[in-house]
This record gives sequence, structure tokens and C-alpha cells, in this order.
Amino acid sequence: MKRGLQGNEQEDGGGTSGGCQKTLKRSRKQRREKDLEEEGAHWECLPQEILLHIFQYLPLLDRAYASQVCRGWNQAFHMPELWRCFEFELNQPASSYLKATHPDLIKQIIKRHSNHLQYVSFKVDSSRESAEAACDILSQLVNCSLKTLGLISTARPSFMELPKSHFISALTVVFVNSKSLSSLKIDDTPVDDPSLKVLVANNSDTLKLLKMSSCPHVSPAGILCVADQCHGLRELALNYHLLSDELLIALSSEKHVHLDHLRIDVVSENPGQQFHTIKKSSWDAMVRHSPKFNLVMYFFLYEDEFGPFFRDEIPATHLYFGRSVSKDVLGRVGLTCPRLVELVVCANGLRPLDEELIRIAQRCTQLSAIGLGECEVSCSAFVEFVKMCGDRLTQLSIMEEVLVPDHRYGLDDIHWEVSKHLGRVWFPDMMPTW
Repeated sequence: MKRGLQGNEQEDGGGTSGGCQKTLKRSRKQRREKDLEEEGAHWECLPQEILLHIFQYLPLLDRAYASQVCRGWNQAFHMPELWRCFEFELNQPASSYLKATHPDLIKQIIKRHSNHLQYVSFKVDSSRESAEAACDILSQLVNCSLKTLGLISTARPSFMELPKSHFISALTVVFVNSKSLSSLKIDDTPVDDPSLKVLVANNSDTLKLLKMSSCPHVSPAGILCVADQCHGLRELALNYHLLSDELLIALSSEKHVHLDHLRIDVVSENPGQQFHTIKKSSWDAMVRHSPKFNLVMYFFLYEDEFGPFFRDEIPATHLYFGRSVSKDVLGRVGLTCPRLVELVVCANGLRPLDEELIRIAQRCTQLSAIGLGECEVSCSAFVEFVKMCGDRLTQLSIMEEVLVPDHRYGLDDIHWEVSKHLGRVWFPDMMPTW
């Protein structure tokens, strides 16, 4: 009887001890939660600066979902710092598979964040409706203070389908109200000379980059106005027909800062198109004023249209030939482009470029990057070219089909010889088999 009582006592004591342990665990958990709450460790109690840092890494859609968690996160969603940079994507379901910025979000941005926007781009598809939507948004940015603006057509036509007056009226809203534009990229648009004058009148002290290729309503006089007034311009990208001796002289004046990049598209719209010639004296003036500037030229010409080019010395640093270019033209490149840094040849034909490459290696002493597509070069000439250029060739992209085996080197061992002169392992590019 006594033994049984002791057993019951032990059983009751064990139950009491278990209950105390559970109570102790609950109290510890409550204290821990209280401590965390006092320290602000709950998600909804995160400081705004931490939330801002987290939100900056979230895609827009995820950020929008997060804004629905609580009031604090919704406030963080609307912090001005998150709306300085924005890309409006305007695509029509019938003409594009890409998603578009939701109309409700666009309304919210215009209503609450137009004065916060600083770095804005519009990416539109080929439809006129998307271009009109972009212009509609531009015309409502009356409280903005943009620093950069880009109008990007993912496919032609787009902005060029709009009436010029409609596009210009929307664009000038930004020009007039921003007052601090530093970067403007408006390719394939109906911008014109009068609108550029509005740009200059309101942003001449801040504009540093202007990129506008394929803008048929702009004349050389319009570009000259920009160069004359925007003395801080550091990068300019144009079609060749807008390039002139007067423009180069304006960019070389004492009041103008040193230009970093001049990018020129030399594009033939129709076979047999005529191109004007730029005087050597104009290029010389440019080099004297900005000795380190990069002249980047993209050529999309037919073979019989290269007549005006590479007859006199030209300070080109980067040359890209997007169409087939003759041996004669490439030979002239070696004679007239002593500042050449990069050369890319899309196609040449079936006549080996041995002499032309050797001449370029001899005379273009700053060449550090080269790419050859549908061309032919003997293995021996290619090795000699690499030997002359040495380890300054940081980029060497040559398709295996370009190299023609000869009595000295075959395709199996050329990579060893080239690697030796480059100072690193090199292999020719291989054509994908899939």
C-alpha cells in the first residue's frame, strides 16, 4: 500500500514537473517574442532605409505584391528613391509576345511619381498604338525633372508612324520642363531641328550625350546648333549624312569640352547612294582638340559605295563592317587609320586577306581587338599577324572556317602557335552544330 502510494506520488510529481517545464518554455518564448518586438525585429517593423534597400533588388511585380503585406511596406513601395529609374514597356498583344506595363500602374506613376522620375526609357513594339501611348505619357510629365530619356523601338516602324507634330509636342514637354537632361537617345523618331532648339534652350548646360540615328527630319544645321550651344557634350551618335566639316570644327572649338565618343552610322538605304567627303583638315582639328576621343564607325554599304572613304587619313578607332567589304577597302584601312583599336569584318569573300592583315598589323600599332566572319586568311599570315600584334590583342575572334591551312600550319596545331604569341590559351571560334 505504501509502495503504491509512493508510486502515485512519483507519478504526480512527474506530471507537475512536466507542467512546469511547459510553462517555462512558454514564458521563455513570450519573453523572446517581446524582446524581438521591442528591438523592431518583426518584418513589418523594419526601418524604412532597410526596406528601401530590399525593394531596390526586387522586380517591379514582386515589389507590387510586397506592397500589399502591410501599411509600412505599402509606404515603402511609394518611396521616391524607388521611382527615379523606370522603363515603360508598351506592347500590343496582337503584335508582340512581350508583357506591357499595366495601365493602372502607369496612371499611378503619373499621379504620384512623375516628379520623382529621373532616368526614364520607353520600349515600344512596332505598333502605332504603342508609340501613341508613349507620347501620351510624355505629354503628361509636366512636373518631371528627367536626367536621361530613351525612346527605343524594338522593331520598325513605331515612332516614325506618328504625325510629326504629335510626337514633337509630346517631346518638347520634357525638354521644357526637365531643365537638366544629360542623356538623350531618340533613334528612329520624327524629331526635327526646331525641337532640338527647344532642347538646347532649356538643357544646354547639362546635355552630355545625344544619340539620334535615322532621324530624317533633322539636318546638319540642327546638329550644329547642339554642338555650338551644348559645350559639355561628351558623346554624340549620328547618321553619316548629319556629319559635316562645320560640325567637327564646332566640336573642336576652344569653348567646347573634349569629346569622348563620336559614333557614326554609315548606312546605305539604296544601292548606289552618294556620300559626301569630310576634309582631312576637319578631322585633324578634332584630333588636336580631343586627342583621346574615340571615333566609332559602323559601315553598312555596298562595295561600290566606299569610294569617298579611306582615301585620306581618318582618326577612326573602331570600325565595324556589317556587309561584305572588298580587299581594296581593307587595304586602304591599313594605310589611313593609324589610330585603329578595334576591327570587325562581317564578310569579305573568297580572296585571302593575308596582305591586308599584315599591313594593318604594321601600321595600326594600337590595334587590340579584331573579329573576322565570312573571310579567308592563310594560317601562316594569321600567325604572322598575331606575332606582330603580340599580347596587346585582348580580343581575337576568328571563326575556324576563316583559316586556310598551308604548308606551314594546319588547323590542328595553329592554336598552339597563336597561344604562344598571345601569352594565353587561344582557340578559333567554332560554328555551333545544333
